[in-house]
Amino acid sequence: MRSPTDRRQPQKSDLRRVAILESLNHHLRESGFDALNIADVTRRAGVTRSAFYFYFENKAAGVAALLEPMYDDGFLAGDILTDTTRPPRRRIRGMLEALLDTVDEHRYLLQAMLEARATSPSIRDVWDQARETFVPTVAQMITAERDGGRAPGGPAPEILASILLEFNDRLMERYTVGGRLSREDLLTAAESVWLRTIYLNDEDNHR
Repeated sequence: MRSPTDRRQPQKSDLRRVAILESLNHHLRESGFDALNIADVTRRAGVTRSAFYFYFENKAAGVAALLEPMYDDGFLAGDILTDTTRPPRRRIRGMLEALLDTVDEHRYLLQAMLEARATSPSIRDVWDQARETFVPTVAQMITAERDGGRAPGGPAPEILASILLEFNDRLMERYTVGGRLSREDLLTAAESVWLRTIYLNDEDNHR
């Protein structure tokens, strides 16, 4: 999945784009998003500033492109959640653990993305669009659980799915920036939110 803010759809063989992203990744690790300087990025990549802007609207768009592999992680977490051959509690817990594992692997990139999202409407759109791609799949899972008698009726599945995925956004953000709650605290509470939202208090379905 390529970021909508990427101005061109290059072939995989386009080494200039690869060099820019590798340099951007290096500087993010070294200095973070705020101190990121396009001149430094292009110098290390061995390209001109105009080459950078040929591919990306701004540095925030470049960061969004670096996060593309995380979308694959998101699909993996979605596959765990929607595998209805497993009990709901295990599926939900597995999905949440996969999301926080993604944060552990890409924390500095997520920190940069959060900073970029705060200042760039286009990056907020990228973030929101990525999340919305998962809504139909989660909604289908909720519908199937209701049709199978494993979950009660309630709000429209699409609305419920959208709210729960926004909750996951906040969970990942909190885990990224840190706080007084441990990973286990966050996982346990988030698991309860998902279970109670979809299944209410049917403990038999939670095992």
